[in-house]
Formats: sequence, structure tokens, C-alpha cells
Amino acid sequence: MTTGIWWIRRDLRLADNPALQRALQECDIVIPLFILDPAIPASPAPNRQAFLYAGLRSLDADLRELGSCLTVRSGNPADILPQVLAETGAEKIFAEEDYSPYAIQRDQKVSQTLPLQLVLGVTVHHPGMVVKPDGSPFRVFTAFSRTWKALPQPVSSEPKPGKLNPPPKLASEPIPGLPESPSFPAGEKEAHFRLEKFLEQPVYEYANDRNRLDLDGTSTLSPYLRFGMISARQAFLSATKARANTSNPAATQGCETWINELIWREFYNAILYHFPFVLKTTYSPSFRNIPWREAPDDLHAWKMGMTGYPVVDACMRQLAGLGWMHNRGRMVVASFLVKDLLINWQEGERWFMKHLVDGDPAANNGGWQWTAGVGTDAAPYFRVFNPTTQGEKFDPEGRFIRKWVPELERVPTSFIHHPASMTPEMQKEVGVIIGRDYPAPMVDHHTAKERTLAAFKASSRIG
Repeated sequence: MTTGIWWIRRDLRLADNPALQRALQECDIVIPLFILDPAIPASPAPNRQAFLYAGLRSLDADLRELGSCLTVRSGNPADILPQVLAETGAEKIFAEEDYSPYAIQRDQKVSQTLPLQLVLGVTVHHPGMVVKPDGSPFRVFTAFSRTWKALPQPVSSEPKPGKLNPPPKLASEPIPGLPESPSFPAGEKEAHFRLEKFLEQPVYEYANDRNRLDLDGTSTLSPYLRFGMISARQAFLSATKARANTSNPAATQGCETWINELIWREFYNAILYHFPFVLKTTYSPSFRNIPWREAPDDLHAWKMGMTGYPVVDACMRQLAGLGWMHNRGRMVVASFLVKDLLINWQEGERWFMKHLVDGDPAANNGGWQWTAGVGTDAAPYFRVFNPTTQGEKFDPEGRFIRKWVPELERVPTSFIHHPASMTPEMQKEVGVIIGRDYPAPMVDHHTAKERTLAAFKASSRIG
């Protein structure tokens, strides 16, 4: 009987799991192994850790239903894997390929001495396949997307196994217990529940509703994709099926828009794969000399959701409360930090990774560099979000603001996006004194914008 190890990393699922499938094809007995690698959470987000641990417990329960179980060890994979091989007589190791610099270095080291087989799974298409005719990587999303869509697309996904042979009894460490967020219950079943709910109607309205902060117009699948509780292929196939099930142009556009968002995820993985230096500096050399402000008080106000701009504050408090933020909100608060406060985008990148349950180095870095105007995007650096008009457009009645900034609950809709415009009498009437109960705007947007654009322009000349 042949024994193999399924080394679980970002694939906490049984269905449509190429690493598990390959292991079952080549081995009679498969050992599901998760290694708590102390090198990965250098500055872990408690939200993300709690979600991971809950996901491991859910995966273990799902494995037990099939006659197997999860083995958990902690330590350096280069040390743990040989131990498990020696304990079990396993001959092969199977894992999904990951594209972060650390993951690539780790897997290269392991492969030097151990029988590691890497398979595609984190993305639909391998980053090395979505390239220009000369083999060089794309630097702009539109061209990347065009080539991505032209590649042979998957037509089906694999169901979960019906039964697994029991693995040998192994010592397994207890999965750490952290309080799970009620907003994001972990596990493969929850991921599919959310996907099915999204496909019932929201996906068809996604093109119009995805940017609305006050509506449940998104899939909220990002944490589940982050840890592979659902595969990128499953999400893509579901979107294409939904698209095939409608002849309504607006509904079709909703499906297409969601597919594009999935491709954005693949794009940022490809950027990290080809240009790993982006985790340390700007993609664009022209903007590595920007004279960022050292303004700890301003940075703190932004982190705490006390900027005096209601939509910014609501989004930052949503992050603190849920460990998650709406994508439109991420762009708004990132633009405010960089373009209004002239604070280094890396400060925001780190803050997001500290709190996001879906925090992914590729997507988070890509999003921050895109909004800051220092990344791969073809749009110029002078794209700046006006925080007031963003709120008016994407939270027109102020429902999102009132939920997360309760001190503004009684502010009339006509003033909800700029409460400092209320007269002193009106402030007393609604019970919110600006400067006491809620801060005045910490900067004038238009003045701050000009300051930042001047700094970027000067830096681009230097660069």
C-alpha cells in the first residue's frame, strides 16, 4: 500500500482540490497534514488566525465524516515533513503551489531533499502561463485579462471524495482556539452556502450594486478564497454557469463584472509571482522618492476612524468591527491616507494585514499600490477619490455611515456626508457637536489633494 502526505496550505477543502486528488490517484492512503509554520505569521492578524483555526476544525470534522482525520504539527516544514515521512513510511508529498516569495523559497528548499509534488490550485491559471507572446509578464490588467480569457478555460470541477482510507495514527497537536467571528463562520460548507446565496440574485445585480456600501451586493467570499475553503475554479465556473442562465444584458454584465474581479485576484498573484519586490517597495521606480509625511497623530486618527469624513470613518470602523471591509471602502480609505494625508501607503498596507480576515499579501499589496498610483495600473497618479462625493454616491442615504458611526445617527441625510456644515443650532438639535462628539474634517480635501499631487509630480521628475 502506497502512502502519501497531503500537505495542506491554502486549500482547506475536500471538493475540487487538485493536491488531494493527485494524492488519491497515486496513493492508497493519504495523510492530511497541516503545519503551523511560525515563519508565516510574522505580524498575524488575530481575525485571520481565528478564521484559519476554525477552518482547520471544520476541515477535520469533514475529514472524519469520510473516515480520515487531520494531523496538525507546528514548526519549520523542512523539519516536520521528514519526521512525518519517517513515522509513516510515506513516499510522496502533494501540495498546491503558492506564489508568495516565502512560499516559493520554502517549497524550493523542501524539494531539494523531499519528494514534493506541486500542483495548480490557488489560481485558475498559473501565473507563468498568462504572459506575453515573448514570455514576459503583463504589467497592466487589461492586457492580462484579455490573455487570461483566451486560455483554455475549465469546464468542470471535481467533487469531494466519497470515502478516504484511514491514515495511520499520528501524534497531532491541538488546534489553537481563538474566538470565531460570527460574521465569517469558517469552513467549506459555509463557503458554498455563501456562493449559492450570491448566485441566487446578487451576482446578476453585481455590476450596479458591488460598489454600494449600504447594500449586500458582494459575495463576501474573499476570506474563503484566501484560505481555499472554496477554489478559484469553483467560483469561476459558478460565474460562467450563472452567465449562461440569463439572457438579460444587465444580468450578464453582473456575471462578467464578477468574473473580472476573480481575474483581478489572479493578476495580483501574477504580479507578486513575477515581481516579488513589490512587497518591499513601489512597483514603479518613479515614485520611490515621495516625501511622505511623518504624522503619527494623523495616522492614528485614520486607524481609529476619527478623520471627520464620515464614509472614511465608517469604513475604518467596519474594519475594526468585522476584520473585513467592503472593496469600495478599501479604495476610499486608502486614497484618503495617501492622497489626503500624504502618508506612506505601506502604513495602510500593514494596518490592513494586521486586521483583515481575508488579508492576502498579493491582493492587499496590489490594491494599495493601485490606489496610491504607484503600482502596475495604467491610470495616472493623479487619480484621487473625493471622500465626500464617494459617500454621497455609494451610501446615498447614509445608512452605512449611521451603522458604523452611531454618533451621527440623528444627522439629516442632507448633512450626513458633511456634518461639519451643520449650523451650531442644528448640531445641538441632533445631539452631535462637531469637535466634541465627532471630529471636524482633519484636512481640507482640495488643499490636501494639491499638496499630494505636487509631491507625486516632483517625485516622478526625480525618478
